[in-house]
Amino acid sequence: MYETSPAVERAHDAAVRSAGDPAAVRLAHWVLALTEDEDGRPAAVLERAGVTLDPFREAVRRVADTTPPAPPPDELYRTARERSIALRHDPLLTTDFLLLSVLIADTRFTTLIAGLGLAVPRVEALLRPAAEPSGSPEVFAATPAPPPEFVVSDSPEVSEAARIVDANLNRGREALRVLDDYARFTLNDRLLTEQFKAVRHRLAEATGLLSAATLLAARDTPNDVGTEITVSSEYTRGSAGQVAAVNLKRLQESLRSAEEFGKVLSGDFARAVEAIRYETYTLERAVLRGGNARTRLADARLYVLLTGSQCAAALDWTIQQAAEGGADVFQLREKTLTDRELIDRAARMRKWTRDAGVLFVVNDRPDIAKLVGADGVHLGQDDLPVAAARRIVGPDVLIGVSTHTIEQVRRAVLDGADYLGVGPTFPSNTKSFDHFPGLDFVREATAETTLPAFALGGIGPGNVAAVVAAGGRRIAVSSAVATADDPQAAAATLKWALS
Repeated sequence: MYETSPAVERAHDAAVRSAGDPAAVRLAHWVLALTEDEDGRPAAVLERAGVTLDPFREAVRRVADTTPPAPPPDELYRTARERSIALRHDPLLTTDFLLLSVLIADTRFTTLIAGLGLAVPRVEALLRPAAEPSGSPEVFAATPAPPPEFVVSDSPEVSEAARIVDANLNRGREALRVLDDYARFTLNDRLLTEQFKAVRHRLAEATGLLSAATLLAARDTPNDVGTEITVSSEYTRGSAGQVAAVNLKRLQESLRSAEEFGKVLSGDFARAVEAIRYETYTLERAVLRGGNARTRLADARLYVLLTGSQCAAALDWTIQQAAEGGADVFQLREKTLTDRELIDRAARMRKWTRDAGVLFVVNDRPDIAKLVGADGVHLGQDDLPVAAARRIVGPDVLIGVSTHTIEQVRRAVLDGADYLGVGPTFPSNTKSFDHFPGLDFVREATAETTLPAFALGGIGPGNVAAVVAAGGRRIAVSSAVATADDPQAAAATLKWALS
């Protein structure tokens, strides 16, 4: 008999449930059971091996009843423990090595799994310590691996450091789960959810550089004096956003402590955790700025770009009328004015938009936006990066970024943009483009992130319905309002289509 962890026991129970009968468990049932927890070690190993989990599991599910019967659990556990000792010099039975044991239990199954896109030698290579060469591609290596840098020790120094590292890894994982839930269920943001999931997997990989047996041996929750020390503020949160902000700090503090005390155990571990900690600073900016932007722009649907020479009437009258028709944001877009002329026009437009109760954005020029007190500045891909513009305009000014590819969308979100321009969608009367990502890009961008995103480029009353059908709920227009004889009616028509 083998002492099993709760995760191993859960996998066994899930395999039995999947089969419907303990005597009917097949190897595929074990694979499904081990990978159903997307935060577990087996799922992380498969993703690192290049496997996309959902399609892979569905393929395994289809052939499950035709796969070889599973050996008795103790036999699988014995093989898993042997492979763990051979590859990591660690006798602890863990689910990632149990997965390897299942995959090599029958050569027919190994071949079948390879046909589904999972190469077993790749799995074994991933289970070796990071510093160890992968060696022979054969499933069973002839030469045992060298011991990992971290070894089990009775040293008080190692035990004390291990206890602190273990506690902080637990805190970090807990904070990551909270943040994952916030990104997934509050922000409904796929990009940020994927980012937090990736951080969880990287933290699991870093933890794998340490001896799990030593971490568990050092754990002493009953004698942890901190469990009885609390303050009243720990049980009060004003919003889901505050919960996220608190847990971002908790995550960073935990990683810092794990990194520092981890230096006693493994330099490789400490370096890996340091890299993860720096990643969380980028995510903190994206989460907190994005949350604020979603609130400030919650009702902003119609964004109007204005160039004085292209307006059918005076700028002040156009703004007043379009605002009464439902326009929410106005951008001053002037490419030919001198700086003095631009400052003068921007200052007057600031007054007109304030009188109309709408937001005012300056295109391209964070310096002008700062000088006239604009609500935002909009940047193109060739303009200043978000971080540089932020240093000029300060923390309260909105920064928008034009994007033309999904990679640019992801970069803008992580750079701390407050909103996105997505396009061009159609040919435009006011600006020429060499490439039109079109409605497919609108679909892709709005599915990728819930950061406010305005579809732009050639949008008007005749095609706005197609934008809405593609998932666009915000649009940026120019000539559709600026050249209209009745800007109020034009804006009202577009706003109604968006609703």
